[in-house]
Amino acid sequence: MKNTVLFAVIVICLFMVSCNSPGKKEDTLKTQSDSLEKEVVKGHDIAMPKSMRIPKIQAAVQKIIDSIATLPGKAREAAAPYKAKLEELINDLNYADNAMNKWMAEINFDSAANNLQERIKYLTEEKLKVDKVKDAVLKSLAKADSLLKAKL
Repeated sequence: MKNTVLFAVIVICLFMVSCNSPGKKEDTLKTQSDSLEKEVVKGHDIAMPKSMRIPKIQAAVQKIIDSIATLPGKAREAAAPYKAKLEELINDLNYADNAMNKWMAEINFDSAANNLQERIKYLTEEKLKVDKVKDAVLKSLAKADSLLKAKL
């Protein structure tokens, strides 16, 4: 009798543990998915408002480049290194702006909503992308601030 009760208790414990495991795993995956989604949104929320400054800065930089082109020969030659930095800045700003627009057009927050493992994989990739976009936006704007303040 003692063995039968012990066996029944072990079977019940194993059954309870096995029933709880999938729920805990699913809860863990759901938490991980939610955390990743919050991180992706946070990256967007940092980059997006700042990226709104890019077109205005691009226009200002292009205006300076155009002004350098109208300078007399020696002054234009003297400004050539600065013009090269401005042209590089335009490229950086273009990349950041295009990267932000492309990422925004392609993100799908509903992707793999019914498959947590696939959703985690998708959101992990999107976090990497949005971090790259955020870095491009922030670095190009910092470069613009530095470069434009240096000569103004």
